[in-house]
This record gives sequence, structure tokens and C-alpha cells, in this order.
Amino acid sequence: MALWGGRFQAGSSDMFKQVNDSLPFDYVMAAEDMWGSIVWSRALCKAGVLSNDEQQQLESCLTKLKSQAENGELDFSASPEEDIHSFVEAALTQELGDIGRKLHTGRSRNDQVATDFRLWCRSHLDSIRSDCSSVIKALLKVAARHDGAIIPGYTHLQRAQPVYFAHWCLAYVEMFKRDISRIDDLQKRLNQCPLGSGALAGTTFPVDRYEIASELGFDSPCLNSLDAVSDRDFVLELLFNASTSMMHLSRMAEDLIFYNSGEAGFLQLGDSVTSGSSLMPQKKNPDALELMRGKCGRVFGNLQALLVTMKGLPLAYNKDMQEDKEGAIDSVNQWHICLCIAVEVLDSLSLNEERCRLAAQQGYANATELADYLVEKGIPFRTAHDIAGQAVVKAISMNKALEDLSISDLKAVHAEIDDDVYPVLELEAVLNKRNILGGTNKELVTRALYVELERLDKVI
Repeated sequence: MALWGGRFQAGSSDMFKQVNDSLPFDYVMAAEDMWGSIVWSRALCKAGVLSNDEQQQLESCLTKLKSQAENGELDFSASPEEDIHSFVEAALTQELGDIGRKLHTGRSRNDQVATDFRLWCRSHLDSIRSDCSSVIKALLKVAARHDGAIIPGYTHLQRAQPVYFAHWCLAYVEMFKRDISRIDDLQKRLNQCPLGSGALAGTTFPVDRYEIASELGFDSPCLNSLDAVSDRDFVLELLFNASTSMMHLSRMAEDLIFYNSGEAGFLQLGDSVTSGSSLMPQKKNPDALELMRGKCGRVFGNLQALLVTMKGLPLAYNKDMQEDKEGAIDSVNQWHICLCIAVEVLDSLSLNEERCRLAAQQGYANATELADYLVEKGIPFRTAHDIAGQAVVKAISMNKALEDLSISDLKAVHAEIDDDVYPVLELEAVLNKRNILGGTNKELVTRALYVELERLDKVI
């Protein structure tokens, strides 16, 4: 049942229907469309457009359809309808006759779809927020399991300075906390109700838009009808938030893929999140992490596609905007899947603490400590930096660690170096000297870990 047939004498071509019809993907908003229609029927009743009996029949039928949609009992694949809105109206008309044809009074698909999609995004963002919290919890759990483990910290993928493994976990906790804060921030702008804006200029029927917004759980109605039907900023923000969070997942995946490699050997992933080779029996591939990393580009592409679609559109609604849904629906699905698999990966991994510690002791990661030691002797840092570099060159030439050089070797580099340098160069000393806020000092890391665990219980 087309909602616009009166003006036309011929039907749509099969090819046009293929490019035009959105039911194959917008059916996911069925429950939201029915809930919005229930509230709209109440508004029409209060405006005198529907009698109490007509409204009650509509609400009863819509409630039944909504329940069927939520339980997966409606078959959308066999429907000839153009979109979810015409699907619902056709079902109402089949059940209620002309009463079903009254529901769309004063309403356009333009404000209807904008409302439906905001409702859909809102509910799925609530779920995604919970998924991000689950990743944070998994990071805190694995950090607590290995709270004394030390790994190399890297810059330029070169060993730089040692850090506690829990400090690495807490770095990603900060990222996912920001993802949650962006979701919370988006919800504020998302939670405005377009219904009652009509096609672009508002409706002529005296509906109470504040009451409509309140019943649908919105903070307020949209204030400008032109903007209300043509705004897709909330979708762009959702896609940006998804892209940023997926980027965080991808970075974490890249770290773990490297840590899991034979070259690093810092950790092992569980069988449940890895796969084998069809040819090489010995292989155990980190496919879950690689797919997480790969799906990141897919979500980025959906953001870019909608930005390009929106950049040249005049006010108000244009059919180009139908392209907002497939990318957003796909991105939310991929985001959800990747957050869930990240939890499984983190829960499954086991750290080889001895291998990690050995790697953290290599690469002359205590060279900065030698420079700082010289600074405390009154030597300017830039000079101390050069001296420490010379000591590294000497250690490399002798195939030794800095702490394994004899005092005579070290004094040959600079006379101010004395026996008291050796405790400074020890691994735990290198870590625990960084006792400034945000540093990798053991006490600070442990405190931060348990603060986050406590906050998780109270806030998230």
C-alpha cells in the first residue's frame, strides 16, 4: 500500500522499487514506529480528530503488533510494502478498515521516520553503553589477575620504558570511559522529539507536542519544523562515536595481536577466540582480534558516506537521507559485536609474566633513569641525556645491559657515576620512581585499579 498513490496513474517499476523501498532494512524500527503511532493516536484523540473508541481500537491493534514485532513474529520479507510505515498502516487498515486510514492525519513520514530513528538510536545506545562498561570490567579483571606483571612500554613500536600490565589495561579503561561519556553527551542532543513537525512546516491540528515528547521519553520537542525533519546530526554523532570507539578497539586489538605473536610471546589467547590454519597444523591465529581491527574500517566508511550524503542537501527532507539507516544500523551491530568479542578475548587471555618481565628488562629501558640519576648529581639534563646515550652505546658494544656494566665501565663514560647507580637501574625502581599522578608506580596503579573497580559498581 503506497502512502502517496493518489497523484499517480501508474505504479512504480520493479527497478525503482528496488532502489526506493526501505522495508528490507528499516523493519528494525517496527516497535519504535508502533510506539510512536500509539502516542500520535492519543494526541489526535485529544485534538478531536479521533473518537475515544477509534483511538482505543488503534492503540489495541498497535500494541498487539508491537508485541509481535518484539517477539519476532512478523514476517517482513514477504510484504510488498515500501517501508515500515506503510507496513504498519497496511496492517492497521486490514484489521480496522477506515479507522486505520485515519492515523496518519497531520503526520508526515518525514517527522515519523525522524522520530522512529531517534527512538531506535536511543535504545541501542543504551545497550552499547552497557557493552562499553563490560569491556571496562573485563580490562579491570585481567589487570587485577596480573597486577604485579611488568611489560615493556613502547613508542614507535620500540621498547621505551617498562610499565605495569595493569597500567596498560587502565589506559584502555580511560578510552572506553570517554566512549561512554560521548554516548551520554549524544543522548542529550538526540533526545528531542520531531513528531508534530509534519512534512516540513508543522501540522495544522492542535496536538500538544510537549506531551507527545514526554510520552515518548524525550526531553523536549524539536523547536524548528524544518530542522526537525532534516536533521541527521544525531546519526552522524552516533557514527562518529562508533568510529572512535571502534578505533579504540582496533588499537587494543593491535597491541594484543603483537603481544600474542611468537616474537613477543607475552600472552596466549583462548581457543574460543582463535582459529587454526587449513594447511599448517601448528597455527593458532588471533582471528577475533584481526576481525575487530578490520571491521573498524567498515564503520569509518559508514561515517564518511553519510557526511558526503548530507553535505549538499538543501532544506528540508530529501530522499537521499534514506541512506542514513543502513550504515548506522550496520555500524551499531558491528560495534556491539566487537565490544562483546573484546570481553571474550580479555577473559580468555593468560599472561606469561616471566617472558614479559624479561622483555621489559631489555632494550635499555632504564637509560632515562641513568640520565635522571646524573641530573640529581647536578648535571644539566641535556648533558646527562648525552652521557646516558654514550653508556648505552658502550653497553651495546659489550653486549650487556646497562645494569651489568662494571663501575669502571660506567666511570669511563662519566666520573660522577658511582656504585649508588645500580639500585636506580633495577626494574622495580625504574617503575616505582614514577610516583606522580598518572604514572606507573605500583602503589598508584593498584590504587587506580581499585578506584575504577569501585566506580564501576557505583556509576556504570
